[in-house]
Amino acid sequence: MGKEIERKFLVRDRQFETESTEKFEIRQAYLNDCPDATVRLRVIDTKAWLTVKSRNHGAERGEWEYEIPVSDAMEMIEATGTPCLFKTRYIIPAADGLKWEVDEFHNPCAGLVVAEIELPSSDTAITHPAWIGREVTGDPAYYNSVIAAKLKT
Repeated sequence: MGKEIERKFLVRDRQFETESTEKFEIRQAYLNDCPDATVRLRVIDTKAWLTVKSRNHGAERGEWEYEIPVSDAMEMIEATGTPCLFKTRYIIPAADGLKWEVDEFHNPCAGLVVAEIELPSSDTAITHPAWIGREVTGDPAYYNSVIAAKLKT
């Protein structure tokens, strides 16, 4: 089983942009947003992935991700009528080979900026950059699937 261990934080200012080494646009849609097993499609440039994630248990959950053709992802999004979430992702190197992923949402939560860091274990110590704010790990309001669900209303 794949496992994701991730902590999530709000971002207090835009200093992260000057530390970013990569930036790209993401189109993301959910075929299923049930908390027990979300099913996500993600398109970045010329690549796409189908991802299944289990319910969160703190900072941990199961994750299975498979690369698929972009044309298949786009056809699935169109066939299901699933609205897309658009965000810009910034990559910022962290200590010990880790990296921060900062997502700036464009809809439906324009102005929301959230930082995530994937960890090798739940007890891995991390250093918080000055631009990191309040931790929101485990708060459903900041799950991408919940944010995307706002597009349906």
